[in-house]
Amino acid sequence: MRLYTLSKRHFVLVFIVFFVCFGLTVFIGIKGPKAIQTSAANFSLNNSKKLKPIQIRSNPLSTYNQQLWLTCVVELDQSKDTSIKTSFLMTVKVNGVTQDGTTTFIHNKVHNRTRTLSCAAKCAEIIVAHLGYLNYTQYTVTVGFEDLDLPSIKEMNFTWKTYDPVFSQWEVWFRFIFLVLTFIVTCLFAHSLRKFSMRDWGIEQKWMSILLPLLLLYNDPLFPLSFLVNSWLPGMLDDLFQSVFLCALLLFWLCVSHGIRVQGERRCLTFYLPKFFIVGLLWLASVTLGIWQTVNELHDPMYQYRVDTGNFQGMKIFFMVVAVVYILYLLFLIVRACSELRHMPYVDLRLKFLTALTFVVLVISIVILYLRFGAQVLQDNFVAELSTHYQNSAEFLSFYGLLNFYLYTMAFVYSPSKNALYESQLKDNPAFSMLNDSDDDVIYGSDYEEMPLQNGQAIRAQYKEGSESD
Repeated sequence: MRLYTLSKRHFVLVFIVFFVCFGLTVFIGIKGPKAIQTSAANFSLNNSKKLKPIQIRSNPLSTYNQQLWLTCVVELDQSKDTSIKTSFLMTVKVNGVTQDGTTTFIHNKVHNRTRTLSCAAKCAEIIVAHLGYLNYTQYTVTVGFEDLDLPSIKEMNFTWKTYDPVFSQWEVWFRFIFLVLTFIVTCLFAHSLRKFSMRDWGIEQKWMSILLPLLLLYNDPLFPLSFLVNSWLPGMLDDLFQSVFLCALLLFWLCVSHGIRVQGERRCLTFYLPKFFIVGLLWLASVTLGIWQTVNELHDPMYQYRVDTGNFQGMKIFFMVVAVVYILYLLFLIVRACSELRHMPYVDLRLKFLTALTFVVLVISIVILYLRFGAQVLQDNFVAELSTHYQNSAEFLSFYGLLNFYLYTMAFVYSPSKNALYESQLKDNPAFSMLNDSDDDVIYGSDYEEMPLQNGQAIRAQYKEGSESD
């Protein structure tokens, strides 16, 4: 691996290039368009004490608006400084207006859900309806309020929220750019390994050959179909591709942290099965929750699993418990590997690089999440409802740029160096052939048990000095 031929200056340069590329994407995102656009539709109560059904028509829409939310904020009379928390029945009927002006029923029945109005100094925002994809150029929503008879209500402010079409075009272009870059990096990485048998690959190289194709799915080559097909399927596939890649990345951290110090063959039952089980639970919880919400929203635009489903609390607790188990298991593997491999320079270098780069990525991700949500990142509020949607271009590019450049950096470091030797050249020299064996075979002597570990390290050191002098 190129990792063995890099000096300290080279490692510093690798991290500098990573930060420069990531900072450039954040800067471009800051200059980019805002993701969510809003349009207000105020309704005057005219001092009426009984709320009549309210009909609201949206602005003309296109597929580049992607999704549509209708929210409501109740404004109380400023003269009444009281806290209110009451439940009421809200009814919603959604009609779609086609280009020729005809109106058709999207949902053949009037939907009703119980909503809670919480007011202190200011009332909390209520989600009236949400449409995951747009079939029509315009929508009319009729909202009714039952059992909400409060004399202190002064105004009800309704707001449409959609994606900005400019941001949608921005997203398509940058996803395409990352897709092309990932394809190039994947081809270069595969080309660099073509001379070596898969038996000679290190565990990091084997995982990179899996993660890079999954990164292609993460960048979603099918994303433009969302604007060409009026269907929920492209959006669900996008969520599925992202969850598969992120869970594969979590599995990569576990396998490499454990596999670096494992002696001999890594058995499926004892090595891979516990890791697949933990990460599989996380993937299953996220995918089930996403499919559950999508299917229910197709039948009911008022559906919100955070508000309407009591099982969501159990799902969140289950997800948090499994996440804590994953973190503790990963920390255990890293600490144990550091304690066992601190006297093995080459293996220790592999562990240090992966831990350092991953730690940097995790810190940046936590900072982005904190800036995005603040201290309310785990609360069930409206901001959490839009947690998978971006508020501006900087958030989109920071997340995508961070993960893409993280994989690109590892692909560079874990690819074979220019002076790497392969079996067909050295098959007659058993001493130097150790340089070509997989890192685990060299260290633990699975193929050359008669040669001590110290000799193998000495040969690697001589090869490193020779390559640097060249």
